[in-house]
Order: sequence, then structure tokens, then C-alpha cells
Amino acid sequence: MTMMLRSLARPLERCLGWRAGGDALMWHADLKPHASGDYSIAVVQANKSLEDQSQVFTSLLQGGLSADVIKKAFSATEEEFLRLVKRSLPVRPQIASVGSCCLVGAISNDVLYVANLGDSRAVLGKRVSEGEKKKVVAERLSTDHNVGVEEVRKEVEALHPDDSQVVVYTRGVWRIKGIIQVSRSIGDVYLKKPDFYRDPIFQRFGHPVPLKRPVITAEPSILIRKLKPQDRFLIFASDGLWEQLSDETAVDIVFRNPRAGIAKRLVRAALQEVAKKREMRYGDIKKIEKGIRRHFHDDITVIVIYLDQYQSSSNNKIKHNARVCRRRRSISTRTMQMKETKKSCLKQFLSTDEVI
Repeated sequence: MTMMLRSLARPLERCLGWRAGGDALMWHADLKPHASGDYSIAVVQANKSLEDQSQVFTSLLQGGLSADVIKKAFSATEEEFLRLVKRSLPVRPQIASVGSCCLVGAISNDVLYVANLGDSRAVLGKRVSEGEKKKVVAERLSTDHNVGVEEVRKEVEALHPDDSQVVVYTRGVWRIKGIIQVSRSIGDVYLKKPDFYRDPIFQRFGHPVPLKRPVITAEPSILIRKLKPQDRFLIFASDGLWEQLSDETAVDIVFRNPRAGIAKRLVRAALQEVAKKREMRYGDIKKIEKGIRRHFHDDITVIVIYLDQYQSSSNNKIKHNARVCRRRRSISTRTMQMKETKKSCLKQFLSTDEVI
């Protein structure tokens, strides 16, 4: 779901608007309108090929949205990518190890739907009163499917009681089969379909892992929540942000600062944390080239969607949608196929309730 930065630069600039001054690997849109409010978006690249993609769009309501519709859309996306893998395997065997996290949010008739695979995260900022003081607190809306989280690790281990090596600690983190940190994704079919690791083509060029049964899944976690007057804004971001900032810190930054450029401000706050940990100056981080920069931080994508204007349109029939997707271990010659597969399938359920 990505391509080389040189090819991606123009579409990013058309979508986001501007490069951030002083950092050639950052793009942002300070403030844009959605149907009943504003949103801000920013992305900074660290990998040789940009691994994050995000999108915000509005569509007329053509039917009802539900958890079942969302599950069917994720399933259809997974199945379509599996068909792509089967077609491409003879010439591109490593496509069987391509995978992506996916985080989707949709608002329909004052109801918020959040669905995710992997460790991108959605956080709500909501206003509360403490005596005469008013502040905004963070509410996490998504589940991190990462075996670094003890609860997730135990869940995976419980599903594989006969495999003592299903989750191992290696290279400083917990990984499924010593390879992958996330327990849910789109793709990564060699960890879901035992017949792929047995395929002679994949065994020759890939990383065969003996499987008795799938060790990861494409079943999304889904949250459905009625929006309330005190709900002020949403933050959708890839794990690159949350590795540096806590939910509370991110929400506090959004609450205490002007709207224009707020996503860029969050990205910069994360990069300042990176610099602080490395005992460097922030300006030095900005000078590091893509690829090498991945040794300091991950790609970071942030979308901030304000909800306060939406409260005045509680009876409208518009859907507002945000999506943050993150792919892993893929190369530019084939990831555009995954991008188009995910885009076409997921966009259908965000625009209509018809099953894909």
C-alpha cells in the first residue's frame, strides 16, 4: 500500500497540501473541512519506502452501517488480497509475507464506529468538569493487537497450547513465531494459510514457518459508540506516534493548541521525544535521510478530526470516515496492488451497506 517517495510526493502534496518547512520528509494539511467540522492531517517518513497511508472522506448515506457490515468488508478485503497473492506468487513469492495493519473510523447518524487490525490507534478527547475547572481527558477507542501487550500475548498463547514457541522474545520485543509483533492484520497469508509455507516457490524465496493452524487473524476489533456533546475530537494515528506519546499527552496537546496545524504539531512533539531519548537536537533528526531515519523512529501518520461542529448537525445523513493503514515488509513494485485492493473494498462499506 505504498510506493517510493519520489513517486508519492505529488499525490501527497495534492492531498495534504504542503511540505513542512525544514523537514523534507514531512507533509501536512493544516486544516481542511469535512461535512460538519474540521480536520488536520500530517505524515512524516522514516522508512526507505513510506509505509503509512491515510484518508478522510465524506459520503452520502445510502444505507445503514453496522458491525456486521464492517466485518464483511474486512473479510472481503482479506479475501481479495488472498486472491492477489495466489495470482502473483509464481512471479513474486514474497508477496505471501506482505501484510498491513488497518484502522477505520466512520460516523453515521451521531454514532461512531471504529474498527482495527494491528496497532494503529484511535483516541477520543472528551471534555469533563472538575468543580469549576473544565479539561479534556483521553478515551482509547481501539485495541492494540500487539503481543507486546500481555493480554494479547496470553490470548495468542491460549489459542496454541501445544506450541511453546508461538510467541517468543527476540530482538528486544515479543514476536509471534519470532517474526511479527501484531496478532491481527490484512495479508501475511504465510502465517494464516499452512499451504503457503509448504509451497516450494515460497520456501525458496520466502521465510517458511511450520504451522499447524493460523497464528494471526484478520478479524477486526470493533467499537460502536454514540457521540455525546462532551466529545470534542478524535485522533487517528499509526503506531509511530504512540511509541513516543501517551494517549493523554496527545489529547492534551490537541486541547491546548489552535486547530490549524494540530496534526503537524503532534508529529513534531513525537519527533522531539525521539530527539530527547537520543540526546540529540530536533533539528538534527530532520536532517537524517529516509531509511537511515528508521533507526531513530518509525513512519508517523496523524489525523485529528474535530467533533464539536458536528454536534449542531445531529440529524444529518452524512457519513464521515477516517482511515489509517500501515503495511509492513513490502516493496514498491507490489504494494500499490495491496493499496488499491484495500481502498476499493473498504471504501465500499464506508459508502454503502451493500456487502462486497
